[in-house]
Amino acid sequence: MSSRDRSRQPSRRRQRGATAATPGSLEVWTRPEPGRRRPRYTRDELAAAAIRIADAEGFEELSMRRLASELGAGTMTLYHYVRTKDELLALVLDAIMAELIVPADELPKGWRDALTVIAHRSRDALRRHPWMLDIRDDPAPGPNGVRHWDQSMQAVSSLDLSVGERFELVLAIDEYVFGFCTIERANGLLEGERPLAPGFEDVREYVSGLAASGAYPALSAMWADPGLDEAWTQMQTAATDPGRFDRNLARLLDGFEAGIRRRKRR
Repeated sequence: MSSRDRSRQPSRRRQRGATAATPGSLEVWTRPEPGRRRPRYTRDELAAAAIRIADAEGFEELSMRRLASELGAGTMTLYHYVRTKDELLALVLDAIMAELIVPADELPKGWRDALTVIAHRSRDALRRHPWMLDIRDDPAPGPNGVRHWDQSMQAVSSLDLSVGERFELVLAIDEYVFGFCTIERANGLLEGERPLAPGFEDVREYVSGLAASGAYPALSAMWADPGLDEAWTQMQTAATDPGRFDRNLARLLDGFEAGIRRRKRR
């Protein structure tokens, strides 16, 4: 993993979806949209404009003032629709959660295939909006967030497991996807970014020095066989292999499936 600040990794609570978000922004979903007549801006329009800003300029550039400029409105006008930036964030994240929802006719019936499709949808959304990994707050879940969670639980509903066990399975897949995308982004492996270069000479020299000290037996063994250059090449190949996501997702699902089978034999 690169030296990028780990404090910017996504909040674990947000990955638990509807069960653990903070309630501060819940009112944005429970109160009606303003005005009896059609409002000048809908919640979807506000969210779409905010996402355009974050995609183009980064999440740190998103503010009520910047959003007002994007919409051609006064900043105070926006407070008629969202009362705090937390409420705006709730709208933004729920709009992105809509991208994770698999159309009903495209969701496989088997639990493994269904979770695999959902995992791909989640990864693709994070790749399109990598700034989501910088968000550490937990806005109240909106309709799309709850729908995504509901669809994930539907995928495993046929398994002979308790609610808690099915939830744990869904959560493990979520954590795998978020963790994969966090490391992928930190190491510059997202599509269009520079992959790990053979050059990291300073890092390689530093790690080689540690291996030579004898205090790191696994490193020393790799540096001895297959050798420094070959070991380095193999690790970079593994890190940049586009098939790694699916292989390790399958291994994770294999583990759960093996546990379910052992349970049935008891």
